[in-house]
Amino acid sequence: MSKVKTRSKLMSLSALLMFLFTVGCTPHTTGATEVGVRTNSIGIGGGRGVSDTIYPPGSTTFFPPIVTHWHLFDTALQNLAMTRELSGDRAGDDSLQFKTIDGNDISVNVTVSWRIDPQLAPYLLRFVGDSTREVGDRLVRPVSRTMLRDVLNELSSEEYYNSELRFEKAEEGRSLLNHYLSGEGVVIEQVLLGEHRFNDRYETVIRDKKLAEQNAARYRSETEAVEQQMSRQLETARGDVQEAIEEARGTAERRVLESDAIYFERERQAQALLTERSAMAEGLRERARALAGPGGQNMVKLEIARALLGRPLVFMPGGSGMDLRNTNVNELLDRYGAERAQQGSR
Repeated sequence: MSKVKTRSKLMSLSALLMFLFTVGCTPHTTGATEVGVRTNSIGIGGGRGVSDTIYPPGSTTFFPPIVTHWHLFDTALQNLAMTRELSGDRAGDDSLQFKTIDGNDISVNVTVSWRIDPQLAPYLLRFVGDSTREVGDRLVRPVSRTMLRDVLNELSSEEYYNSELRFEKAEEGRSLLNHYLSGEGVVIEQVLLGEHRFNDRYETVIRDKKLAEQNAARYRSETEAVEQQMSRQLETARGDVQEAIEEARGTAERRVLESDAIYFERERQAQALLTERSAMAEGLRERARALAGPGGQNMVKLEIARALLGRPLVFMPGGSGMDLRNTNVNELLDRYGAERAQQGSR
């Protein structure tokens, strides 16, 4: 009978305790981007320690006080800003400082965009921290600075001025961080590399080098422009020369045609003249042949008689060894005229 009473008292006590827990429960809510995780101090209502149950965003749940602890994790996108300006997460120069592969000191503003994986919120509560801020400070920040420093110091000082290479390294850093952090409950969405700064002396060297490169590029551009202008002028001169050659060739061909026409015309005239003169020569030859005969002598005499017709004749005495070939005819005529004048005066 005593055992029955004892069991009855225990059941009553348990019921009383359950009633007290139920009546004393307090509400716990999660925001639009939050998940909740509870911790049990004792084994009543579940296992002791961090519960694997995840309470989704926008929910309200009742738990007894004292023996239950409530933790919220914001799963919205977080930005870890490590900069040298006051706008960063920490005061002072919080930029990522490292050495380039060729040994120059450089500092870079880095922003890491990350979020908590809701499914691993209980894991983060067990091993990292009990809030989103603690997860960022204890896990995301130190791992990001270490991993990104290892990735970025693979660039040389000169390569760091190449924006495409910087973008590739930022993407490489994001992939590397996800490789190590995704299993820890953190997802890295993006790594942004901001303003970089070398030490002052190297900055001066780089600035002078860039200025020299810009001047060299300008000189090359001006040289190319002059070369192009000279090439255009050369092509124009070649065109003018070709035009002059074609014009001269046309003039020469025209002169050749004109010369051929003149030559052809003169050749016809010469042929006609040759034909005419040949005919005249043939006529003269025929006439000479005619004159060479007996009739020719008569024709000569007839022509001489016609020439002497109406002219006074002077008969010269022949004989006495007189040779007319050696006689001065003018003197003879003067003498003849003088004798006639004397005869007339008588």
